[in-house]
Amino acid sequence: MENNVKLRVDEVPKWNQWLILSLQHLFAMFGATILVPVLTGLSPAIALISSGLGTLAYLIITKGQIPAYLGSSFAFIMPVIAAMSIGGPEGVMIGSFTAGVIYGITALLIKWTGVQWLMNLLPPIVVGPVIMVIGLGLASTAIEMAMNFDEESGTYVQPMLHFSVALVTLAITIVASIFFKGFFNLIPILFGITGGYTMAAFMGLVNFTEIAAAPWLRVPDFVTPFATFTPQWSWSIVAIMAPIAIVTLAEHIGDQMVLSKVAGKNFVKKPGLHRSILGDGVATIIASFVGGPPNTTYGENIGVLAITRVFSVFVIGGAAVLAILFGFVGKVEALITSIPGAVMGGISILLFGIIASSGMRMLIDNQIDFGIKRNLIIASVILVTGIGGAFIQISDNLEIAGMALATIIGILLNAILPGKKYGQGNGAMFASLEEQLKEEENNNAA
Repeated sequence: MENNVKLRVDEVPKWNQWLILSLQHLFAMFGATILVPVLTGLSPAIALISSGLGTLAYLIITKGQIPAYLGSSFAFIMPVIAAMSIGGPEGVMIGSFTAGVIYGITALLIKWTGVQWLMNLLPPIVVGPVIMVIGLGLASTAIEMAMNFDEESGTYVQPMLHFSVALVTLAITIVASIFFKGFFNLIPILFGITGGYTMAAFMGLVNFTEIAAAPWLRVPDFVTPFATFTPQWSWSIVAIMAPIAIVTLAEHIGDQMVLSKVAGKNFVKKPGLHRSILGDGVATIIASFVGGPPNTTYGENIGVLAITRVFSVFVIGGAAVLAILFGFVGKVEALITSIPGAVMGGISILLFGIIASSGMRMLIDNQIDFGIKRNLIIASVILVTGIGGAFIQISDNLEIAGMALATIIGILLNAILPGKKYGQGNGAMFASLEEQLKEEENNNAA
């Protein structure tokens, strides 16, 4: 399974290759990682730094055995926006910390009791629709950015001018995604942002003043508990962000299985699913201590591994170090900040749609039968509750709303309604995970 491997997981690259290979990974994750903080109002520079720090922590926790890069999580975009409106960046850090702790607790439970309970708690019939809610719930945000909605006046300002930029950005991203080959096929977001930014500049929508004034080296404005702010616990923010950590655990399992297949190694078995989940959690906790968004493993970087056949964790570590260094370059942050909303809106139209489609794909891949009423009911309630913006006001300081409420209701419905086996479907995702875990148990028994 390890045919054509150019660099093994534990192999140190030659010095003249190391920088180029690490830069390649950095560019693969760059567009997506900066997109999340730009959309949510967090600092792109700090997102890069927390991404690099989180990746290094992940590599240490997984004993340098899993070549995975961690970047900003798309699943938390809507919760972070909601948390920002309640408690600002400081509130987001409370929520991120809680999400990281949930990852840690889950890792310990998997270590002690196995993973079957998690599979029963989060079957595809629950996870798929929740992922669809994540994408579709952000649809209006994408359009408002693309058409330049002004919140103060409540109207669109020069909507056709901005929408034309968004459409060009979208078109470039689609062309890059469909027609570009090799490594270039992995960075369509970067191509889209670059092309849209260029068009926006020609139309006078870009202000270069701040870029010119920005210093080359600059320490970002970190959001650090007990240093820059005094943490104040908010159950409403925890209720918004914590349930999403439960959902992204299913995505994490899927990423580990894909990565195992690409690398020809069973990472679920060694170093173990509990270590990779713990690494994800620690990375998110680190982000919460510096002011970055929650982190997760990146599909773009798995794609780089598949194409290059370079699995060295030293290359991944090099990309993490470069991301940290980029975070301290003032002109990079100023350049990112100057990207017009129309450009990000064009990217978001595709990106948010892909997130929603990924939820649909999970249902299809696992062959969920919607001829069975329980499956139809669970999916329907999750979608309408999550997208419709339902909420439960428990107290003045605690509100469970939207996606978080939809996730909890989905889990409860799956637990209460008869016929749980139908929620798992007949697909390969969880079946293949069960096979790997059984293999591990047999090996341990032998």
